[in-house]
Amino acid sequence: MSSTPTQTYQISKTLETDYPLIDNDPHFKRVIKYARPSDYVHGVVAAAVGPGLLYGMEKFFPTRVGKGGFAQAMRLTGALSAVGGFVYFYQRSILRFYGMSENAREVQMDMREMVDRVKAGQPLYGESQLTPAMQGVAARQSRFSALFMHVMPWFNFVNHSQHGVDTAKYYQQAERELEAERIAREGR
Repeated sequence: MSSTPTQTYQISKTLETDYPLIDNDPHFKRVIKYARPSDYVHGVVAAAVGPGLLYGMEKFFPTRVGKGGFAQAMRLTGALSAVGGFVYFYQRSILRFYGMSENAREVQMDMREMVDRVKAGQPLYGESQLTPAMQGVAARQSRFSALFMHVMPWFNFVNHSQHGVDTAKYYQQAERELEAERIAREGR
């Protein structure tokens, strides 16, 4: 048995999209943080559709299920619709990370966040308690998972460094900004 270390990650495949890839496996918190107000509106509307339709059907075509029957149906519909609304909200936000919809705002937010992390000397994608091998497993399991979100919601809760983008751009931008700050200080 060989004791030489093996590569714990694989280079991920990229999809050809009209917009730039920001991250092919963003952390749950980043997806929520980068969401637009329109994502929230779409999620709330999607969550309200189920109970609204059930209430409308009950008004126009009463079921006469008896005391408490309609309330139980509304609670169940409300719970399922809330989950569905959240999944729709989340998917609209994460598709921008994949570059599958317009993402200029998110590209700027990503560059700012990552450059600030580089300047502060922090790891780009956060600290992880997992071994590199387990980080690789987590990355492979959740990469592009939002494309199958309608069947099985799957979120990335693991910090790892496998995000399908060249991180050199963050370090280069940080160097440019630090150099500009140094020149501005010396020029005074």
